[in-house]
Amino acid sequence: MGLTNSQGELMATAFDFTDKVVIVTGSTKGLGRAMAQGFAEAGATVVVSSRKQELCDQVAAEISATTGATVLGLACHVGDWDAIPGFVDAVQSRFGDIDVLVNNAGINPTGASLSDTSLDLWRKVFAVNLEGPLRMSTCVAPIMRETGGGSIINIATVGAYSGGPGVGAYGASKAALLNMTRTMSMEFAAWNIRVNAISPGPIRSELTNGAEAMAPGFFARAAAATTMKRVAETEEIVGPVLYLASDASSYVTGEDHVVAGGMPRR
Repeated sequence: MGLTNSQGELMATAFDFTDKVVIVTGSTKGLGRAMAQGFAEAGATVVVSSRKQELCDQVAAEISATTGATVLGLACHVGDWDAIPGFVDAVQSRFGDIDVLVNNAGINPTGASLSDTSLDLWRKVFAVNLEGPLRMSTCVAPIMRETGGGSIINIATVGAYSGGPGVGAYGASKAALLNMTRTMSMEFAAWNIRVNAISPGPIRSELTNGAEAMAPGFFARAAAATTMKRVAETEEIVGPVLYLASDASSYVTGEDHVVAGGMPRR
């Protein structure tokens, strides 16, 4: 059975982000940069953000040069609760609308067991990985509401389902993020704002390169744990995030989209 004309038109335009404003936090490297590049290639106006303004400017210029898109570099430390409203105000002042928010920024200190994790480290991880997405989302949501809705995507991890030694604070913060995603989806539904999560599995990036350096064989072990027996490249996150940001997923909210090569959640 073929698509109707209206269905065909929807699919043809679903991944066209022309005139859409997209914020991707933690987007000067790794998965965040790949997502920012993907949105720019799809026609979006993109806000590249991380803690260092100079690096934000550099990456924004590089993405703009390769895509022709409007890309703004604007620093924000998402672990600083009080810094986020000013960041959101600056984006709204520059572009008016905010259509998509990707809460990607996160930290993953490794090597500390729960019994060795200090209170300061625990709070730092939760400030960035959980409180940052909460604050960013609650600042952006009223803007989306006034313009008819939007999409918020929280980047978690497949490790949120299983836990693991040495990454207890990280896994706990991401498990909480998944729970918060579900709650946000319920609270923001009346504003036509969809809230979903993506839980990546092993993907080659600066973060996982560090894990390989600390524990040689990390990539081989991670690949063996997947059905596809390989580690992904950062570009493989782009399709899922564009889908959840677009009208192609118009009836999807409160869900976690696992991108892990078949790695079991256990």
